[in-house]
Amino acid sequence: MKGYLNIPKGIWVIGIASFFLNVSSVILFSLTSVYLNVSLGVGGAAIGFLEGIMESASYLVKLLSGLMSDVLQKRKWIMVVGFGLCVLARPIMALQMSYWNVFISRILDRIGNGIQATPRDALVGDLALPGVRGRAYGLRQTLATAGSVAGGILGSFLLKKTHDDLSVVFWIATIPAVLGLVLLMLFVHDFESPSNIQKKKMSFKDISSLGHEYWILMGISFLFMLARLGEAFLILHGKKNFDIEMSFIPYIAVLYNGASSIISYPIGRLSDKINRHVLLGFGMAMMIVADILLFAGAEKNTFLLSCVLWGVQLGVTQSMFIIMIADLIPRHLRGTADGIFHLINAIGYMLSSQIAGFLMDGFGVRFTFVYGCAISFVSLCVFVVCQKYICTSKKKR
Repeated sequence: MKGYLNIPKGIWVIGIASFFLNVSSVILFSLTSVYLNVSLGVGGAAIGFLEGIMESASYLVKLLSGLMSDVLQKRKWIMVVGFGLCVLARPIMALQMSYWNVFISRILDRIGNGIQATPRDALVGDLALPGVRGRAYGLRQTLATAGSVAGGILGSFLLKKTHDDLSVVFWIATIPAVLGLVLLMLFVHDFESPSNIQKKKMSFKDISSLGHEYWILMGISFLFMLARLGEAFLILHGKKNFDIEMSFIPYIAVLYNGASSIISYPIGRLSDKINRHVLLGFGMAMMIVADILLFAGAEKNTFLLSCVLWGVQLGVTQSMFIIMIADLIPRHLRGTADGIFHLINAIGYMLSSQIAGFLMDGFGVRFTFVYGCAISFVSLCVFVVCQKYICTSKKKR
């Protein structure tokens, strides 16, 4: 309990706002890939293209919002703009379920999410003292993914109560997003920099001053993202190969987000005590195990276990990468560093989604996890070789 009390109030509110936003997001977007494929007949390559474009747009905006938050040293109101776009995206999909409405709603949501994500992570780093940085990021991640769990459960409940009326479900999903926006506006405040630290002016020199340790870490992150298939392929695998019912699909998100939520805070707290490299390597190994089970598993229970392991690696790797960046980069450059991290991930994710989409159309969705396993193994080997060049454990800036 003492560990929780050491975390600043602003980080708690950011986490709770993220909780409500994710409740809304999971209700909407855990269902769209199945709707596009089953109801509209959209193929795997097209879904992969859509997923790649959506996430790439999000990550590109993360870079720009990170740069802007460093220039202004005002992160809160950039987050408010992002939350506002996410709220706006919900009614668009509720009005009519067509391919283009899904596309417009997804692009608004991902851009909004991208705008708020980098200033959010940078603000958590600003507010948290070095000795509790791991647990602060872990708490935010836990609350956010707990929202994804709640969204999955609520989405399944609403589908049953409305007899699969997606329009009504999507209107209801707007409410928690609005609550998150209100909390952010009223109770979150920017970190007040000491008077001897001036506001940063945008300069290309900042990119070169991030240091070789940071760039090595970014290279490893890019390689690992090439192995990270979108959750849409996990959901389609469950639907096509294990005959998961429509009303149960949100529970797939419950499993992997629940595992991610449960693991994030303990892993973050543990990373304040031991070498973060060990924990990042553990997360990568969990991805390999999950992909092996997703490909080879023939039973529904094996698939569900794979979803849990998928969530474990998600909670561990996401937390470790962003915490290690906060260790390496000084406060006034964290938005820029986080933004570059997200852009590099966007390129990896877009390539991964496209490759997975073509593999799904050519060989079936199961074979996408063979690709993911192979690239995960390569990324883990590269990390083991290169981790000695990344010293984060004693850099608490």
